[in-house]
Amino acid sequence: MSLFNTTTGWLTSALAAGSAIALAGRTLREIGKLPLRDRVVIITGGSRGLGLVLAHAFGQRGACLALLARNPQELEHAAEELRAANIPVLPLVCDVRDQKTVQQSIEQVIMHYGRIDVLVNNAGVIQVGPLDHMSTEDFEQAMAVHFWGPLYTTQAALPYLRSRGGGRIVNISSIGGLVAVPHLLPYSASKFALSGLSDGLRAELASDNIRVTSVYPGLMRTGSHLNALFKGQHEAEFAWFAISNAMPFLSTDAPTAARQIVEACQRGDPQLIITPQANLLHLTQTLMPDLFALATEIASRMLPGATGAIGDVLKMGWGSQSRWAPSVLTVLADKATEQFNGAVGRTTRTTEVL
Repeated sequence: MSLFNTTTGWLTSALAAGSAIALAGRTLREIGKLPLRDRVVIITGGSRGLGLVLAHAFGQRGACLALLARNPQELEHAAEELRAANIPVLPLVCDVRDQKTVQQSIEQVIMHYGRIDVLVNNAGVIQVGPLDHMSTEDFEQAMAVHFWGPLYTTQAALPYLRSRGGGRIVNISSIGGLVAVPHLLPYSASKFALSGLSDGLRAELASDNIRVTSVYPGLMRTGSHLNALFKGQHEAEFAWFAISNAMPFLSTDAPTAARQIVEACQRGDPQLIITPQANLLHLTQTLMPDLFALATEIASRMLPGATGAIGDVLKMGWGSQSRWAPSVLTVLADKATEQFNGAVGRTTRTTEVL
């Protein structure tokens, strides 16, 4: 037998064995799915966008909710919407960057419901623009929300999850946490950090019957583009970002993503990558890193370049609009903003500097 045939045979056997193990693991997880009726689910960043859609998805399965978010007006609007659907909800104003506030919020959940079963770390911030305009503070803010926030909530919730004999933690990372995306460097770097934290937690908490799911969504129509933060050529950066998020062949709708996330949570899946495009990106980087590096270099050259001092100013999407966005090209993403509470309190669309 030739060396080629021997190697091919070993490779085929290994792939078959791996597939069988994966199938067996998934079957066992299906059998052990977590029922959600009367379970208590905490969702950070739960007042709008994907967080609010997840709240509806968990609530429709009978869960009791605790929503943590910074904006009191958005939070109360979200709570009223959920109560109208007969979903029990406890809205808590909380900045996940503040460890003391996080601890107090978790304790309030315990006082109200008496238990915690699921923690969903969803709160996020998106800064878009070229590296030349990104400051150290931009990276620190992204890390504070995407890494320290989930760490704080996890540390605060762990004693209560353990006291229940187990539970679920769902960390909403991004395909940008597996594949670095040009002009999203603070976002990608912090999401990579969350990915590492999530994978490490999964291994160490398995003995406590706490299953950790790392979620890597691709582009989603959640309305986040108007609440994202932009630097550089603000209008141009907002245009490419908004249009990309709105295209049906590039992005998925938030309810579809939410259903996948809830089901992965119930099964305790270790990982979920959402959208075929995101899976393709990850696969390409893994199998053809040189080609992927070339593609991202070309993409970076095509994006808007750095500009003068005005480019250092951080503006929201609401204040970075142009004839390209909003337009017919962004209509699906704009609709998601209205649908998922992203427009509450926005009486005007003037520039906002944070």
